[in-house]
Amino acid sequence: MAGVQDQLEIKFRLTDGSDIGPKSFPAATSVVNLKESILAQWPKEKDNGPRTVKDVKLISAGRILENNRTVAECRSPLCDVPGGVTTMHVVVQPPSQEKGIGKALDGVATVLRYALRCVVQQNAMPPQLGP
Repeated sequence: MAGVQDQLEIKFRLTDGSDIGPKSFPAATSVVNLKESILAQWPKEKDNGPRTVKDVKLISAGRILENNRTVAECRSPLCDVPGGVTTMHVVVQPPSQEKGIGKALDGVATVLRYALRCVVQQNAMPPQLGP
């Protein structure tokens, strides 16, 4: 009986409303292993799929799950019914895009600050007197 309770039925809800699973996982399974399972089972026909584990965010009971946690540590007494299926939401967010956009915006902000400083300095100069 304890062996059955050490397993958790999980299905992964994708942003388009489709599901991966349900599949049974031991309670000792890490969140990273769940993400690896998602990568392996990701529907090939879907665009913009995750490439690495870092691209996947798992949300359960309103919390983003940390990679180093186990399924047992992530259980919610309100949402996880014994013998039921737990739904975890999957968000694909490539980290490289996030950083690239941030760096690009930082670069734009730097250029704008420099341009503004030049305009302010130019306008602050006293008019030149004739020869």
